[in-house]
Amino acid sequence: MSEAGAAVRTDALTKTYGSGETLVRALDGVTVEIHRGEFTAVMGPSGSGKSTFMHLTAGLDAATSGRSWIGDVEITSLDDTALTLLRRERVGFIFQSFNLLPTLDARANILLPLKLARRPLDSAWFDHVVDVLGLGDRLQHRPSELSGGQQQRVAAARALITRPDVVFADEPTGALDSTASEQLLDLLRSSVRDLGQTIMMVTHDARAAAYADRVLRLADGRIAADERP
Repeated sequence: MSEAGAAVRTDALTKTYGSGETLVRALDGVTVEIHRGEFTAVMGPSGSGKSTFMHLTAGLDAATSGRSWIGDVEITSLDDTALTLLRRERVGFIFQSFNLLPTLDARANILLPLKLARRPLDSAWFDHVVDVLGLGDRLQHRPSELSGGQQQRVAAARALITRPDVVFADEPTGALDSTASEQLLDLLRSSVRDLGQTIMMVTHDARAAAYADRVLRLADGRIAADERP
């Protein structure tokens, strides 16, 4: 795939901690492309570098060396202010802990990224996302009035509402039971298929990874396998 088809791209991306004999290479020279319109799962044992890889490519942490792009923007050259704006406008996040604001109802939580970015609401897109995620009858409910699966669907809608270049999902099923996990993974799958979304999901769960178009397996900070299930 050409570089124009990459939602995320890295070149020799490296993250180290410590120095000398205590030096730890959390990520060791990773070069890869995450393709637009695909669902990519990143797997590996604890300490493999998968979370570090996500944090660097999402602009949540700074690389020690190497380069990383979101779309055509090299994020490793941006200052903190520019990075914050880029994450707000071009990136969506789904976390294991939902991170919903308890005082806001589902609709307000979903629309929060637009409010922060001072962007107008595309009502047709909002209705489409809400319909795909099955949230139409839950928009007036606060998080405390929703099940874990419903809260995660609200978090997914919030991540999709800005039509981001890429959605980063960090162990999104970790706090859900098996039924809610399956529902969320179906929704992520459909957001790729029906909404054209690009998703990169860190997971330790092989069943979750089976929903992806592609699985990157990390070991010792490097890509050990690049598979298409």
